[in-house]
Amino acid sequence: MNSKTIEKRFDVIRTLLAIAISLGIALVIIIIVSDNPGNALYNFLIGPLTSPRRFANVIELSIPLMFCGLAVSIVFAAGQNNMAAEGSFYVACAVSSVVAVLVEAPRGVHAFVCILAGTATGICIMSIPAILKLKWQANELVSSLMLNYICLYMGNYLIRTKVLDTSLGITSSLPFRDTASLPNLIPGTRLHLGLLFVIAAVIICWFMMYKTKLGYAIRIIGQNQNFAKYAGIGVGATVLGAQVIGGALAGFGGAVEMTGMYNRFQYQGLPQYGFDGMLIAIIAKYNPALVPVAAIFLSYIRTGADIMNRTSDVPYEIISVIQSAIIMLVVAKMFLNKFKHQQIVKYSRRELEQKEVSEHEAN
Repeated sequence: MNSKTIEKRFDVIRTLLAIAISLGIALVIIIIVSDNPGNALYNFLIGPLTSPRRFANVIELSIPLMFCGLAVSIVFAAGQNNMAAEGSFYVACAVSSVVAVLVEAPRGVHAFVCILAGTATGICIMSIPAILKLKWQANELVSSLMLNYICLYMGNYLIRTKVLDTSLGITSSLPFRDTASLPNLIPGTRLHLGLLFVIAAVIICWFMMYKTKLGYAIRIIGQNQNFAKYAGIGVGATVLGAQVIGGALAGFGGAVEMTGMYNRFQYQGLPQYGFDGMLIAIIAKYNPALVPVAAIFLSYIRTGADIMNRTSDVPYEIISVIQSAIIMLVVAKMFLNKFKHQQIVKYSRRELEQKEVSEHEAN
């Protein structure tokens, strides 16, 4: 066993332990604040499994989380701190809603046009911080965070000026045409065709990241950009390409969410899916194959927290405690760092002893 294998195992152990500690903290808080902690804990941990509809809700919620988790994973894997997945998702929702209301097309074709428009929108939004950095060395973290709020007002402007339903007292679009809706997969639930789309996206992203030259270049740049330059990799083009792909995934996810889950645009603010994608990417270690696991875990505890909130005296905000603890423990480089070094030293000594014994026997 070499140091790389130990590092990989350590990352898995650290992530799982961080999740376990976070859940433990949440459980302690529930026990302290609830008058009936047994019922609250049951609904939080088991509630999503008590009916097919509730479990379907877990999968439904995980679809946009998976799209945004994939988007952020690819961007972060390239070493870029572009946070515009949130804005890309939101404006894609608004643009696809406008298309769903105004465009006339046959069923199937109409949904495809909505998704295509959302995907193109996501690419445009995510590319802005990337181009600003490549051309003028603008900090992509700052520019992308500010861009998200520009996107909020841009989306609201589109809805208010193009498809606003004036009969309602909130920012909401007119109802979508029936032809724009994605078909449901399971009757009695809202589980839609987007599930198959996101499964395909996971497979394609994993293949791209680990089986193609582009994916290899993205990972090398993320690990050491200077080394990538000396190796002859086109850093600028590759970095831009990674963010274009991330924007496409976020925009695709926004359009799928609109056409699959809603019959009109109803968001009153940023839905936070892009920011959730950062948590998912961190848990998944930027590996597309692990994104579904992280997304389903997050959607499961959120569904459980929602059920607990409706059936007990524990507020839904307990989920913020879990998410915050996971982020702090996973990104803390010193968490279990001593244990990791002890294991590396232990296995290095063992390999050295085995090598010395083998050489002695050979002589």
